[in-house]
Amino acid sequence: MTTPERFGRGSGIFRRKPIEDITDERETDLSRTLGLWQLTAIGVGGIIGAGIFALAGAVANATAGPAVLVSFLIAGVASAAAALSYAEFAGMIPKAGSAYTYGYAVLGEIVGWFIGWDLLLEYIAIVAVVAIGISGYFSFLMGELGVNLPAWMLGAPGTGDGHVVDLFAVLLCLLIAYLLNLGIRAAARTETAVVVIKVLVVLLVVGVGVFHIRTQNYKPFFPYGVSGAITGAATVFFAVFGYDAMSTAAEESKDARRHLPRAIIYSLAISMVLYVLATLVLTGMQNYRDIDPESGFSSAFAAVGLSGLADVIAVGAIIGILTVMFTFMLGVTRVWYSMSRDGLLPQWFAKLHPTRRVPSRVTWISGVASAVIAGFLPIREAAELTNIGILLAFVVVCLAVIVLRYRRPGIPRAFRLPLMPVVPVLGIIFSIWLITFLAPVTWLRFAVWFVLGMIVYATYSRHHSKLARD
Repeated sequence: MTTPERFGRGSGIFRRKPIEDITDERETDLSRTLGLWQLTAIGVGGIIGAGIFALAGAVANATAGPAVLVSFLIAGVASAAAALSYAEFAGMIPKAGSAYTYGYAVLGEIVGWFIGWDLLLEYIAIVAVVAIGISGYFSFLMGELGVNLPAWMLGAPGTGDGHVVDLFAVLLCLLIAYLLNLGIRAAARTETAVVVIKVLVVLLVVGVGVFHIRTQNYKPFFPYGVSGAITGAATVFFAVFGYDAMSTAAEESKDARRHLPRAIIYSLAISMVLYVLATLVLTGMQNYRDIDPESGFSSAFAAVGLSGLADVIAVGAIIGILTVMFTFMLGVTRVWYSMSRDGLLPQWFAKLHPTRRVPSRVTWISGVASAVIAGFLPIREAAELTNIGILLAFVVVCLAVIVLRYRRPGIPRAFRLPLMPVVPVLGIIFSIWLITFLAPVTWLRFAVWFVLGMIVYATYSRHHSKLARD
């Protein structure tokens, strides 16, 4: 059998964090308060949000038609392959950092660094994109109530040619940073309560909307062809991850080895069932050409004479999408904290609040950074900063789980993904395939961030790494 010594610790930029040194659940300065259902709520909170309340309508209207259901199923299968890989690592390495920590332990420091560096930008950008999306729903709700807010509050185009500040989105980002700084116990309780409200709203949508379905709206089912459904999958993939950010909370779980793998699987399963039911109702209530791409469900219920319920859905969307911001801001702060604790970024960032035991410095920095993006960039430009880094993280995690399974088969695993190596290989293939659908400008911005990361690593991280000092 392969021994730990044969796997080795690597050298130079490929030095690895020994798994035996990072698997002790007792060694953490963070507060362990999260149980199974709180972790599951964080995962569901990260997955269900913009996908149901915004992306489903947009993809149905312009890309896939009623086959948006197929788009979600394809994205769900692709995401599940990566989710199972995350689940195996979560039950084996119960530490903050998620893909960054897994890559560092198996593939080496340089791989872990770049995945962590990418996730810092990706997660912050996702928080900003979601904040802008909530602002759109808030604008719809105010319009329904006959309240005309000034353009500068919602980032709408003013009388000039430029984009004005989306003050509402800015305040949302700062609100989430404030909630996270209250401490993980208080923040998780708030998140769980809001997730329950969100799920109830989705069930209300399905329960009432099913009585207004007209089967003729499903014809033709593939108005844009099968390729439209596949293209739609690349778009809605943005909506079916979130468990990866949830796994960054490993050191705040009461029993990470047992709870995290189950929470990852539960959150994805619950979310996919709700996505399928919701998209069936949406495309059955309205012809795909009439679906509002920005506030699909609210406009669909208004179209069938249920304006009051449309307002309730808009409120539920605003509240529910907040949980996505919570999950991803939690993710970026824990990745940042882990990288600083390992010496790859200044230790100043790893300073915890003395009583609440949360990384308050990076939380406020992340809140301000996401607020700046949300306030000054249109949603399309902000969205172009997302996806590629997370897809690359999926590739790294799926590859790492294969490497570790064959090099360290005897290491204790609380969960073992089935059909090794078929499942992680499918995760790698799907992730690379989805990357090819991303716009060239996304690659350009990623390249700029990548080069900046190379400079930071070469001038600071490589020499200050704890492994380098040891």
